[in-house]
Amino acid sequence: MIDNILEVKDLKQYFPIRGGVFQRTVGYVKAVDGVSFNIKRGETLGIVGESGCGKSTLGRSIMRLYKKTSGQVLFNGEDFDQYSRRQLRKKRLQMQMVFQDPYSSLDPRMTVGQIIGEALIDHRMGTRTEIRRKVKDTMDLCGLPSYYVNRYPHEFSGGQRQRIGIARSLVVNPSFII
Repeated sequence: MIDNILEVKDLKQYFPIRGGVFQRTVGYVKAVDGVSFNIKRGETLGIVGESGCGKSTLGRSIMRLYKKTSGQVLFNGEDFDQYSRRQLRKKRLQMQMVFQDPYSSLDPRMTVGQIIGEALIDHRMGTRTEIRRKVKDTMDLCGLPSYYVNRYPHEFSGGQRQRIGIARSLVVNPSFII
């Protein structure tokens, strides 16, 4: 069994600065520059820093939401870059992300139940009844009464929206959460 659930080696995420009439690259913003760490199973790692220092960019780069400049991400000992889009979709079930701004990450046209259950439906992780039960159980676990299931994100406070985002991540029973 592999000790490290996540291993990040010399991760760099640079964004081009464009300028001039032809919008040529004139430099780079080094959002993440040479970050390395290991996380063992059952371990928690907190990354702290001032606003704009690259914490969210680091998380997004690990999840391959950004194409990283360089470095290596190993999840359960496997190189995360080697996964095809199809494989990556399945692996992301095991590695979930709770986004910093819950309101912008929640579809305002979907009910809370639809938002939380979306991954279960997309990946055919149960019957309708099983999915409904799992959604309600996860809502209860996150401090959201299950009778909120048919409400929309705009009806909730910021803290409740954050719990919706957490429930969305937990419902698929991931082995790792960013």
